[in-house]
Amino acid sequence: MTADGGVAEDEEKWLAAGITGLQQNAFYMHRALDSNNLKDALKYSAQMLSELRTSRLSPTKYYELYMRAFDELRRLEIFFLEETRRGCSIIDLYELVQHAGNILPRLYLLCTAGSVYIKSKEAPAKDILKDLVEMCRGVQHPLRGLFLRSYLSQLSRDKLPDIGSEYEGDADTVMDAVEFVLQNFTEMNKLWVRMQYQGPAGKKERREKERSELRDLVGKNLHVLSQIEGVDLDIYRETVLPRVLEQVVNCKDELAQYYLMDCIIQVFPDEYHLQTLEVLLGACPQLQPSVDIKTVLSRLMERLSNYAASSAGVLPEFLQVDAFTKLNGAIGKVIGAQADLPVAGVVALYSSLLTFTLHVHPDRMDYADQVLGSCVDKLSGIGKVEDSQATKQIVALLSAPLDKYNDVNTALKLTNYPRVMDYLDHETNKVMASIIIRSILKNNTVISSRDKVEALFQLLKGLLQDADGDYDEVDEEDFKEEQNSVARLIQMLHNDDPVQMFKILTIVKNNILTGGVKRLPHTVPPLVFSSLKLVRRLQSRMESGAEEEVVSETQKIFQLLNQVIEALSHIPVPELSLRLYLQCAEAANDCDLEPVAYEFFTQAYILYEEEISDSRAQVTAIHLIIGTLQRIHVFGVENRDTLTHKATGYSAKLLKKPDKCRAVYVCSHLFWTSDPDGVRDGERVLLCLKRALKIADAAQHMANVTRGSSGSVTLFIEILNKYLYFFEKGNPQITVTTIQDLIALITTEMQSDSAIPDPAANSFLARTKQYIQFQKHKGGSISEKYEPLQI
Repeated sequence: MTADGGVAEDEEKWLAAGITGLQQNAFYMHRALDSNNLKDALKYSAQMLSELRTSRLSPTKYYELYMRAFDELRRLEIFFLEETRRGCSIIDLYELVQHAGNILPRLYLLCTAGSVYIKSKEAPAKDILKDLVEMCRGVQHPLRGLFLRSYLSQLSRDKLPDIGSEYEGDADTVMDAVEFVLQNFTEMNKLWVRMQYQGPAGKKERREKERSELRDLVGKNLHVLSQIEGVDLDIYRETVLPRVLEQVVNCKDELAQYYLMDCIIQVFPDEYHLQTLEVLLGACPQLQPSVDIKTVLSRLMERLSNYAASSAGVLPEFLQVDAFTKLNGAIGKVIGAQADLPVAGVVALYSSLLTFTLHVHPDRMDYADQVLGSCVDKLSGIGKVEDSQATKQIVALLSAPLDKYNDVNTALKLTNYPRVMDYLDHETNKVMASIIIRSILKNNTVISSRDKVEALFQLLKGLLQDADGDYDEVDEEDFKEEQNSVARLIQMLHNDDPVQMFKILTIVKNNILTGGVKRLPHTVPPLVFSSLKLVRRLQSRMESGAEEEVVSETQKIFQLLNQVIEALSHIPVPELSLRLYLQCAEAANDCDLEPVAYEFFTQAYILYEEEISDSRAQVTAIHLIIGTLQRIHVFGVENRDTLTHKATGYSAKLLKKPDKCRAVYVCSHLFWTSDPDGVRDGERVLLCLKRALKIADAAQHMANVTRGSSGSVTLFIEILNKYLYFFEKGNPQITVTTIQDLIALITTEMQSDSAIPDPAANSFLARTKQYIQFQKHKGGSISEKYEPLQI
């Protein structure tokens, strides 16, 4: 069995013995009470109370014993009251109980008789209370004295000579009530503090735990003080608070100072705290360095914040007492006095002060900035904050303005905001940057000025740039989420003035291009599309007559686009770069800037030739190139021929024959546009389709050689549909005979002995024939075209 286990077992035995002795004497006391025998009642009650003289029990076990005695004393008090009604003199009774042999039972009996004495009103309550509180000094044992005075406090709380009380005297007796409670509080606190010195030094930790369990006995006195009706602001300011703080400061005990300061803040009205702020804060630097003063001050500021939020009418009081200046000064003094205060504690204090400031003075941004500046001053010289608790507090500090105003523009006005962020390590900086972006996106905050964008990107540098030094590799999913949030943020940057908007985009470009290649695939596309959006806006202005200015601004935007996509093309995402080049080429086409559009196409072709080697990626890229080129109308004959020739050449060089066939027949669209004034070269269309047929035929032949059966005729049917398309569009080279021959070829291939049944191809051909029949019966010129076709 451990030593602690043995002590606990012994305590149980001692408690059981004490309860047995108490119950035995209580039994005889009850018999005496029932027979109205006052002498025996006092005798056995004194013996019963002698069980409380033990020094063997811990506070918890002693409390059990005390409560049993308390219940018996309540019965004894009723008996004393009945005795006085039967004619017994209360003065004689008050004298008689003092004949008990031991001081502890004597004082318990004296307090009980004193309670009846006050109720009798035969003497002023203030005199009896003064006598009782003085007499209780006779017990100086910390534990026994604490419970004795707790009993006195319990008996007297409804008998104080307060205003409106039945025990109120003729004179100003409120001060007598205050004096009684303060004196009892002072003595109880002294006894409570002395408990730490009782017993061997090796058990100090256990004694501190036991002392903590008794704290409410002392704190109840402050609660009683707060409930006295006559204690107005003047009495509180001139008497109560100075006396209580004097006791708090002079006791020099960490546990007592922390608990009592917290009690003061919790039990007295907020209005009193506000009007006595200077006195209350003046005690904080005088507390022991180990006291958790940051929690005390944080709770004070929280209460004052709630008080300010309760009614707009109280706000002038805060201005009148200059609460902010006093709190700010007190925090500075506390930090100066507690040299060992951890960084987390320093930041927590300023975080609470900032929350207070934002609630009480929401319109005073200079106060908020001053708080951040004070925090920077206290953090100066320590470098990056590495303590996790401290970084959490800094994040809470920086999040407060965002939560209060729901507008990052307000935070950007605080000059010290980025200075505080500089103390965060890289990972926490990223967390804070993500919080800022979430706030912007949640509240749909539009950032519209160049200076604010510059300031914002300074705050977000944790997400925009790689950190110096070696860091653990980040999770890929987390990284993508962070960069996607940056991408969404770029869409929230807007200014109605195109010139200012271009300046904003330039700032974005400068920041993202220094962010490392890994980020560019996420951040370049939103910048490109924001820039293209600005190009569209400039186009609409061109109609109003400012053509020369618009062209100049548009060319600057395209230069910016070229720079950012070129940076992107240096990393292995050629497909993305190619798509962006083609988007820009189409925008340049809409602006009638042929050289710009040609340059973007040239860059796209270079990427295709040098960077894209995967066959699937090549197929996708070819179709994108052809689709974009087909929509371009700005090119002259020479440039268009060059680009078209290249596109058809790329198509003919694809690896897989089906891919090659489809790319070649899609190229036919490059020679026949829907615009009557555009390119319409029927011969070259027919040439592309014939070449596609050759490739399809070669694919069939290869299937025969390698598999012993002909392949699917799907390619032929797809080409047939292209023939029909151009036939409808009026290409004179596509004749009824040509289509008729192709249908016959498809039918022959499908009916050959080596053909493998293909339900998908059969269905495709059937739907194509249905379409022809539909067109034949549609009426009008279309029907006339299709009428000669025999299917």
